[in-house]
Amino acid sequence: MPATTDASVRPDAVVGELRSAVLTGGLSPDTAVTEAYVAQTYGVARPTARIAIDKLVADGLLGRRPHHAARVRTLDRDDITDLFVSRAAIEAAAVELLASATTIPADASEAHRRLLDQPEDAPYTAHDLAFHRALVHGTTSTRLPRLHDLLMGEIELGIAQVEAHRLRSGDEVAREHQAILDAIATGDVERAGHLTRAHIRASSDRLVAHYDSLHAPPTAQKVT
Repeated sequence: MPATTDASVRPDAVVGELRSAVLTGGLSPDTAVTEAYVAQTYGVARPTARIAIDKLVADGLLGRRPHHAARVRTLDRDDITDLFVSRAAIEAAAVELLASATTIPADASEAHRRLLDQPEDAPYTAHDLAFHRALVHGTTSTRLPRLHDLLMGEIELGIAQVEAHRLRSGDEVAREHQAILDAIATGDVERAGHLTRAHIRASSDRLVAHYDSLHAPPTAQKVT
């Protein structure tokens, strides 16, 4: 969103643009995000900037220590492991409910179709997120969607990092989505849950391996 001088811009519009900047790398990890920066960049009043920052802090995309500016979150090794384990538990439970009723939510089918239709190298995060969210929200459970929504900001951040580092391709993700849908359609509850956990674990494992490669201790130099 280009900067304007309209202080009446809705906070949710600024939240959307700021969220996009975080997820696409426009704002690098650990970058400070101040009210002054948001107000100037998006042409809004500082109270609007404050609302947008607070929303992204609540969603887990920004972190903030007392008396410090908010910063773009960086998921460390423990964050990645804990987040994806929690995510897998919720999504597998949802998919098993869907399989027990052989019900595929229409929104999940549509997100999968959009992923299949896009060019091979096109960004896939939005379609991936839409697919998984649709599965959880398509269940009869009232609590699983609420739990999933609590993690959604961090899930977005994790998936965006997987894509940004090219750890998985859209084609690979789409094939795994199709296998999950097939298991739901045939009512194979055990397989649907297993495939969902494996699908999420694959992203987690690669993200952890990438993190470890960046933080490995330097190789000791041999003295001769």
